[in-house]
Amino acid sequence: MNTTHAAHVPGPDRHHAVLLGIGGYRPRRIVTNEEICRTLDSSPDWILRRSGIRTRCFAGPDETLAEMGAAAAGKALADAGIAPDEVDQVLVATMSDIGGAGTGAAANTLAAEIGRRLGVPGPAWQVAAACAGFAVGIAMASASVATGQARTCLIIGVERMSDIVDPQDRSTAFLFSDGAGAAVVGRGTEPGIGPVVWGTDPALREAITVREEPEYGGPVIRMQGSSVFRWAVTQLPGLVEEVLDRAGLGPGDVQAFVPHQANLRIIEAVTESVGFPAEVAVARDIVDQGNTSAASIPLALDRMRTSGALRKGDLAVLIGFGAGLTYAGMVVRV
Repeated sequence: MNTTHAAHVPGPDRHHAVLLGIGGYRPRRIVTNEEICRTLDSSPDWILRRSGIRTRCFAGPDETLAEMGAAAAGKALADAGIAPDEVDQVLVATMSDIGGAGTGAAANTLAAEIGRRLGVPGPAWQVAAACAGFAVGIAMASASVATGQARTCLIIGVERMSDIVDPQDRSTAFLFSDGAGAAVVGRGTEPGIGPVVWGTDPALREAITVREEPEYGGPVIRMQGSSVFRWAVTQLPGLVEEVLDRAGLGPGDVQAFVPHQANLRIIEAVTESVGFPAEVAVARDIVDQGNTSAASIPLALDRMRTSGALRKGDLAVLIGFGAGLTYAGMVVRV
């Protein structure tokens, strides 16, 4: 990362934000394409060709959003060597928190509950940026640390997408799954999180939606799959290049590319378009985890780090995109 970049040099009251720890939680139940096809008019081979997914994880009744989020966060805190009472802010990214729908429960209930379970005394907020939520949370945490508003932030992406998927919807039923990932952001002596590139394409605001459908019995996700795919393969390469440029880097200067795990075809197309060299590790967690929305990037990061594909000090490009259509990306040092 270019340490001379203007956005990276703290003033007297500014600090370097760095990634201190990562953790993940994957539900126990593994769901195959064959099982998905029991309710979906499709075939396992079609699902594999269309998405690259072989299996995905579905949460059980006891694997609630709060339980999974707290489990992933606890692992990230342990990885960072940070005690819960040292955390100043908790940011929870999710699009599947439907437990309070129609009950009058505050939108921040999940974040507050995860903070309570962990024993974090600081405030807790939810980030509503769908599949880009974790990357948005990293950007928000980095800004808080850089400006001195917080010393340590905990960012959690957690989803139970199986709660909002119509099992007969050929655009979504085979894609989404459940899980949680987390990261700790704090102060460091060198730059560890590059400038964020983020935005929204309002022309595609209806491409991915979650709305109440009385005939379905609750909130359900709907997606214009072809529109999202076209946007991703045409727009993401330029956004990734902008992320690299703002960090003062080229495709060969990083060790990993960790995009939102939306679809293996998208990941492969963007990797090729950007021109990442063969030695750059590319996250393909989608194959056996499925699309976990806001949890997909931290889960992929956690797997790459624990498998040895990423090592301490490596640079990784993160980029998320989803409903809105909202996107966010940056370079981080692991």
